[in-house]
Amino acid sequence: MSGSREATGRERNDAGAGLEHRAALLVTHTGRQDSTAHARTVAADLIAAGFEVRVVAEEAADLDLPEVKPVSGLAAADGVEIVIALGGDGTFLRAAELARPVAAPLLGINLGKVGFLAEAEINDLDQAVRDVVARAYTVDSRLTLDVVAEVDGEPIAESWALNEVSVEKGQRAHMLEVLVDVDGRPLSRYGCDGVICATPSGSTAYAFSAGGPVVWPEVEALLLVPISAHALFSRPLVTAPTSTFVITVDPYTTFAALCCDGRRVFDLPPGRG
Repeated sequence: MSGSREATGRERNDAGAGLEHRAALLVTHTGRQDSTAHARTVAADLIAAGFEVRVVAEEAADLDLPEVKPVSGLAAADGVEIVIALGGDGTFLRAAELARPVAAPLLGINLGKVGFLAEAEINDLDQAVRDVVARAYTVDSRLTLDVVAEVDGEPIAESWALNEVSVEKGQRAHMLEVLVDVDGRPLSRYGCDGVICATPSGSTAYAFSAGGPVVWPEVEALLLVPISAHALFSRPLVTAPTSTFVITVDPYTTFAALCCDGRRVFDLPPGRG
């Protein structure tokens, strides 16, 4: 696992200036009535300002706005000026999966109980929409993690994460035995429930719950946090943003699960991780 930078920030200045066609993708939690109502208001305001407003196909019926364009797949955000996530961190991470393939800026507006990733709260909703329409925003980049899982040197999964990548035990009754290398150097061997590799954005998520420090989003660093490790040295480690973590699952231990942002999960047999 190693770090790279993505443009997923709050504000952009003169974004898309000179373009006649303006488009935005809205992602929201339509299972909540208040979220649907706010999304409907945002969509109506953007449409009135001349935007093509796209919504995820499964959410289009709940919004009940004939002017919106239902989209699906990884190309849902292709050509949009901005992706707007209305909800909590779960909605933001779901929107990030659509924004990342086309490098679209992502704005989170917190309508949920937990919104560490959001840049605006519900009271800022109207102003946020006005800023988008006026192009009165700039883009901040955030570190992401690239991950490859291998068995006997053969890749079995590739993914990425904005918050964290975790390698966790697959069976509750058994401890996971792992060897952790950082930048090609052996760090430690752990008997543990798992290991978390986190970005500064994800330092307030799973890594924080496991005892890791809070890292300011603009800090160039990565985190490695053991989960319930049975070891003398089991403290969180802060490394360079360019660091590479190699987590090897002991061949004689239980199988593990590789989880990216709590959304993309892969089985990880004993061997190289």
